[in-house]
Amino acid sequence: MQRTYKFRLYPTPKEQENIHFALERCRLLYNRLLAERIAAYKQTGQSLSYYEQKATLPERKKHIAELKNVHSQVLQNVVERLDKAYQAFFRRVKNGEKAGFPRFKPESRYNSFTYPQSGFSIEGKRLVLSKIGEVRIRLHRQLQGTVKTCTIMVKNRNYYACFSCEVESIPLPVSEKQIGIDLGVSHLAVTSDGKKIESPKFLRKSEEKLKQKQRAVSKKKRGSNRRRKAVRELARLHEKVANQRKDYAHKESRKLVNEYGFIAFEDLNIQEMVKNHHLAKSIADSGWNELVQFVTYKAESAGRQVVQVNPYHTSQQCSNCGEIVPKSLAVRVHQCSCGYIADRDENAAINILKLALQNVS
Repeated sequence: MQRTYKFRLYPTPKEQENIHFALERCRLLYNRLLAERIAAYKQTGQSLSYYEQKATLPERKKHIAELKNVHSQVLQNVVERLDKAYQAFFRRVKNGEKAGFPRFKPESRYNSFTYPQSGFSIEGKRLVLSKIGEVRIRLHRQLQGTVKTCTIMVKNRNYYACFSCEVESIPLPVSEKQIGIDLGVSHLAVTSDGKKIESPKFLRKSEEKLKQKQRAVSKKKRGSNRRRKAVRELARLHEKVANQRKDYAHKESRKLVNEYGFIAFEDLNIQEMVKNHHLAKSIADSGWNELVQFVTYKAESAGRQVVQVNPYHTSQQCSNCGEIVPKSLAVRVHQCSCGYIADRDENAAINILKLALQNVS
């Protein structure tokens, strides 16, 4: 399995300068390679391949001296990034999705570079990076498995190292317990056995502070130092909210995976759902996608099973007799002519579990 471990870096001013130098060289190279691909397609009708562009790197170094101060494999990874962007573009075109052609990167949109195989090592409390130096790193937990890549990332003036590792899965003791989960807004999730996972609403709690920070940004003159400072403060607050949501999802997903051997979720099209302007903010604040993702990868490692099912009619159908009982979103209690009465979301969670078991069987 692939796992990523993220650690905070504390570079000196000189090391910060080296990191930003490498970032800028990678960004400029990315934009240059993208321009060459576009020009080649316009002239010949065929784009350049990954290997064709990768082969030009030695020649580029002869003419651009700055590239010699960036590790060779970091530059190769820039070519790979662009190629992946093209592959994703063609995949979306093939699937009939919104295409999104690869874009030229401004400074604000290029914030990381990767050592794919070598050029980095951990020595005590230092991360040794080729062409950058020995950067102090806070190893708050032990790396597991075999380290494959190291990505250096800059976010809101903080520096991070992300290690992608191949780890062995660690199965948990077998559990026969099964559960269906209905995702919601008032509660993050309601389970088929009647439990409710509260939605902490971190965005709503920080909304007033966010409004103040946003007003401060809008009042500052564009391009001024004060505006840049206000933008940083706003970004840090948004990052804090995102980290709170992520931490909560990690904790709740761990509880679910530890207890249940079979977990069923509804397969929601969240991108379409957030187009509803009445519920968009609440849906985004709930963090449904993070919860499902975290449960899925934890379950894979623990030997558990996660299944997603089409949620069509799961809220309307009676879990006791199967009859369709139409009700609006305002109606929170399911009442059927068969006499069955239950919480609307709990009834939906039972239907989700039944559907998942049918699909598996």
